[in-house]
Parts: sequence; C-alpha cells; structure tokens
Amino acid sequence: MNLLRKLLFPFALIYGVIVWFRNKFFDARILKSASYDFPVICVGNLSAGGTGKSPMIEYLLRKLNYKNIAVLSRGYKRSTEGFLLLNGNEKAIETGDEPLQFKTKFPEAKIAVDADRRNGIAELRKRNAEIILLDDAFQHRKVKAGFNILLTAYGDLYANDFMLPTGNLRETYSGADRAQVIVVTKCPESITLKEREHIRFKLQIKQYQELYFSTIKYAEKISDGRKQFLFDKLASNYTVVTGIAKPGPFISFLKTKNANFEHLKFADHHNFTDAEIATLNTKEFILATEKDFMRLKGKINAPLFYVAIETDFVENEEHFLKRINKFIAEF
Repeated sequence: MNLLRKLLFPFALIYGVIVWFRNKFFDARILKSASYDFPVICVGNLSAGGTGKSPMIEYLLRKLNYKNIAVLSRGYKRSTEGFLLLNGNEKAIETGDEPLQFKTKFPEAKIAVDADRRNGIAELRKRNAEIILLDDAFQHRKVKAGFNILLTAYGDLYANDFMLPTGNLRETYSGADRAQVIVVTKCPESITLKEREHIRFKLQIKQYQELYFSTIKYAEKISDGRKQFLFDKLASNYTVVTGIAKPGPFISFLKTKNANFEHLKFADHHNFTDAEIATLNTKEFILATEKDFMRLKGKINAPLFYVAIETDFVENEEHFLKRINKFIAEF
C-alpha cells in the first residue's frame, strides 16, 4: 500500500460507511430493487477489477446450453449512451472492449450494453432473451439478480483488502453474503486442500454458499483474429501491450515461453491516444491481451496478435454447472 493510499484512509472509512448504509437500505427495502420471473445471473466482485469476470462470462456462454441467452454489460468507457445491442461490426470505443469481445467470440448470443441495468434487461426481454447474464453488476442494487456468482482472486482475496481509496474494495466484504456462489479465481493448478480450507476459513463462507476454485488457462497459440499461430511466429524481441487491471499472471505466462519482450503497461480499459498508436506502429510485432486487441485492431499497422484465456475449474466443475442449471430450471 503506497503512502498516498494510506493518507486517504479517512476517506476510505467515510466511503465504507456510506456504502454500508446504502446496502442496509436496499436490504430493508427502503431503496427498491427490481426482481424478475426469469433467470438473471450476476457475475461480479467486491474489488475494483482484476478478478476474471470476462473469462467467467465466456465460460458460462460456452457451457450453458440454451438458445436465447444474453449478456448485459455497462460498456465501460464507451463513447455511446443508452441501450445498444451489438451486431459485432462496432468499434470497441462504441461498445467497450469486453462486450465486443463477447460478441466476436459468441456471435449467436445477444450482447448488449446499458448503464441502466433495469432498462437493459427490459430491452433484452423485448428481443426474446430468456436468460440474462449481468456482467459486473454485483453493486448495482437496483437490480436483484436471482443468482449471484462472486469472484475473488487467489492471492488478492477480498478478506485481505480494504475500502477504496486505501484499498480496492467497492464495498465492505460483508457484501459477499449476497452471493450464492463464490469462486476463487486465478488459482495455481497445484493448490492444495490445506490452502483451499484456509481460504474457506478466511472468506467466512456461509452454509447456504458454495465455494469453488478456478484457474486461468492461456492458449498455447497466438491469434490475429482470423488464424492461429505458434509462438514461434513472433520475433525474438516483441512488444507486449497490456491495459488490464492486473497483468502479472499474463506476463508470468509469457516468460515461460523463453522470449525477450518489451512490456508497455497501461491502465485498465485504456483508450489509446493517437500518439500512443503512432509509437506502437513503430514496433516489429505486438502481442496484446484479448481485451487490448479489441481496442487496437483496425488502428495498428504493425502485426498484432493476442493470447486467448479461459476459465478452468480446479475441481467440482460439474457441481458448479449443476447448481446454475438447477436455478435456471426453476423458472
């Protein structure tokens, strides 16, 4: 924790109290939440980014075998306003990088953006959506999802964190009580039973909650959006571009490929300036995260590639899917 964050500790306390009262008002129904008579599943976190929400949304799109499934995102940092149903031909600046990524990989799914989740859900229902996945809406209490999947990253558990701006929590970790399922993401594949039990204790898992452990699996090939190539396609010295909250695991993975690279690190969801694009165009090869690829494609003349990632469960994957399918079957 740096000095500035420590100095902002009083503001973190004030923010925490305000958020705590807000949640209590929603819990007491003084502030109203909209409930639904069809499956609404929220994937969220308590931290400000970096827990793997996008890979989890993509995992659900791959695994849930239903036709009229939709994803509703806020469309963070997009230039447009209101409700927008993606057709896949938009630019990332118009939709946000993650929604465009979802639409590109799952063209048959309904992918929409709307900062007003109530309105977005209503619009998707008009378009025959039967199951709606809410991307990053755990703190959006005006909507009450029927099923909440809360993510927390291994090595950065919300139980070890503190409220913004001193820490990275959007709300106090008692908010985790609203979740039916908690997934510890980005675990090492070798995580031991002892570690898992220690994490269960730290997170104070309730009797009605299920705890799961997942890892991030990186693709063994790179892609230019059309074809896949072996890592040998890259020059011996290439440039890695990241504009994500926590690029550490991605960089660690690339280091296992025994190649030399320059790492250009940007803020999460960074919109690249003309000057930055001009600099990138001087590079021989660029390797980006998938989200950054969505923001850079069409702007970069230099060869541009990305590495896809997927969520993979350490154990009990069938049980996880069974619980979600049981929830869906209740409607």
